[in-house]
Amino acid sequence: MTGFWSSKKQKKSAPPSDKGAARPVKPVEPDREPAPAAHEGEDIAKAPAHLKAEAAAFAAEDAPQRVEEPAAPAPTPVQNASQKETKEEFGMLYQTTEAHEKLRAEVRAFAESEIAPIAFQLDQQNEFPTEAVKGYGSHGWMGIPYPKEYSGAGLDVLSYAIAVEELSRVDGGAGVILSAHTSLGTFPIAEFGNEEQKRKYLVPLCTGEHIGAFGLTEENAGSDASGTQTTAVDKGDHWLLNGSKIFITNAPKADTYVVFASTAPELGNHGISAFIVEKGWDGFTFGEHYDKMGIRSSSTAELIFNNVKVPKENLLGEEGKGFKIAMATLDGGRIGIAAQALGIAQGAYEKALAYARERIQFNSPIGTNQGISFKLADMATKIRAARFLVYSAAECKQNHVPRYGREAAMAKLYASDIALEVVNDALQIHGGSGFIKGMEVERAYRDAKITTIYEGTNEVQRIVIASYELGRLGKKKETGKKAAKALFGPVMPATGPRKLKIFNDADQQANVDAVVAALKADGYDFSVGIPADTPIVDAERVVSAGKGIGDKENMKLIEDLAQAAGAAIGSSRPVAETLKYVPLNRYVGMSGQKFKGNLYVACGISGAKQHLKGIKDASTIVAINMNAGAPIFKNCDYGIVGDVNEVLPLLTKAFGTEEKQPAGEMVKIKRPHMPKPDPIGPTMVCSGCGYEYVPELGDAEAEIVPGTLFSELPSDWVCPECAEPKDNFVDRTHLGL
Repeated sequence: MTGFWSSKKQKKSAPPSDKGAARPVKPVEPDREPAPAAHEGEDIAKAPAHLKAEAAAFAAEDAPQRVEEPAAPAPTPVQNASQKETKEEFGMLYQTTEAHEKLRAEVRAFAESEIAPIAFQLDQQNEFPTEAVKGYGSHGWMGIPYPKEYSGAGLDVLSYAIAVEELSRVDGGAGVILSAHTSLGTFPIAEFGNEEQKRKYLVPLCTGEHIGAFGLTEENAGSDASGTQTTAVDKGDHWLLNGSKIFITNAPKADTYVVFASTAPELGNHGISAFIVEKGWDGFTFGEHYDKMGIRSSSTAELIFNNVKVPKENLLGEEGKGFKIAMATLDGGRIGIAAQALGIAQGAYEKALAYARERIQFNSPIGTNQGISFKLADMATKIRAARFLVYSAAECKQNHVPRYGREAAMAKLYASDIALEVVNDALQIHGGSGFIKGMEVERAYRDAKITTIYEGTNEVQRIVIASYELGRLGKKKETGKKAAKALFGPVMPATGPRKLKIFNDADQQANVDAVVAALKADGYDFSVGIPADTPIVDAERVVSAGKGIGDKENMKLIEDLAQAAGAAIGSSRPVAETLKYVPLNRYVGMSGQKFKGNLYVACGISGAKQHLKGIKDASTIVAINMNAGAPIFKNCDYGIVGDVNEVLPLLTKAFGTEEKQPAGEMVKIKRPHMPKPDPIGPTMVCSGCGYEYVPELGDAEAEIVPGTLFSELPSDWVCPECAEPKDNFVDRTHLGL
């Protein structure tokens, strides 16, 4: 980052111009408003004497000064550096333009008048600010950094960052709506789309007529995007899209989605392609609207693709170039999240500063307490440093600085890290009042956390930054993983080894008969049963309802099936928590009830990882779902693809509707075992409990994929049975076994 350098005593020649450097910009002081929206009429007379002196000194320092340029001094002997006559005092000026500050004032005024009054309501009700977002469009903010020829505002990336910052200053969710739309949903089309795609999709995105979103994240493709399992098959005149995406910002409100899918799975990253997908296409539906901890005004949902026909002309960029498009998009997207984190921190800081001035304890404002004033000083310093990083990264992107991804990663990493620190201190300054719902700092505290997670976790940002610094150092050999991958697929199912017998015949009666016959062959007796209200943790069998069950009256289908199967009734989290079809204690999942019995029947449950973790110990899992690509089908023993309204009555009749005899004490039915592959490395035995780590199988509980050698396990991995560290394992052959 270059700047305008000057010396008060001796002129220093300016460094050579760097075309790739950021334009000098002076960020807004964290504890004061930018020039167009400055605090006016501040009654400093009420402050303590020492604060008056500090304020006067600050104002004098900040006042415009004319820097005289004296004639070059005659050569003099080298003097002690402490001598004031020869001490050089350098300063760097980094200043936004008048246009930037005008935009800031406009966005701030809008946020204060249109979003701030309803921010608490949006947060409480998990509500998307539809009317406010329309206002983004009418003000021209939905296309800030894009060319006017496509109805954009024709402004720079820094202007976009300022807009996100100012919206986030009032509400973190309001800021990320604009960020995700601009940098994720719109950028790929603007950067990689052809002219026809730009005219059709970019124009309405820039005007705000349409909202954009970005579909990359999957259950097994989070930080490692190369694990994409959504597929797009070339059918000649169209692509057939199947799979799902999770945690998608702006879904289901968005109209246009940039979706990444594997078109050549055998090629890994080089087989991923990008597509433009429109809401409303047949087979494109949405899963649950996540009930998040923070940014609750931002809508976040799952995307589900079930045989979606994507026109050939909607391939974005070249086939197989999707991974590069995704990574390039995320580089810029990190600037938006950095700006969001900066805005959240700024807003929390301002609330804390005001509270420190007005809250009286021991006959003085608490700001006179050194413990409080030092917190405020640290907060202001962190915000100022973050603003330099964010604005510099925006300038680097605007000026097409090669490999600007490093600056974007640094900005996102630092701004989000300090945002957590600032909101924590802001809440602490508020004391007990800050812990109450409805306080802005309480909401900021919850909003800030996500900025360290999405657009690449901060752990990933450190990897990115380090890779720029270190360059290519070679890659650790992944012994045996290719062979294991061929046997097990890319990942072990979240529920462990399963039979994965899926029935998708047009004749649903035949599908039902096949599943029931298989269950009886496994040893299930449907002449006996348990009460429907048996606690989940004690139940031998459970029939569970998901959102796919539809309206509440369809719960009668679940009740009838549970009676026929001799099972208790359970549900997914949304059915219990949001729809309230059943009590909360019937919710099965990672944070709910854990099912460890024999038979689990999932009806209309898509298979979110949180749910799958709650049923991983089931002996047998049966799934019924309309979406053939639903994750539940990759984690079950038997599955039927079809409408629950058609399948469940047939399954109920097949189980038998007669009165069931009381079931005896549960006998655990053995789970299926995967065929053991050829050994690829030594089996290691835990000296504490005798557990055997088999590299060909991995450790599904710890998400260690099959084919991972013991030597390749993370250093903090421990025995899943007794938590013994790696050091307490010995080679099985050394034990004579």
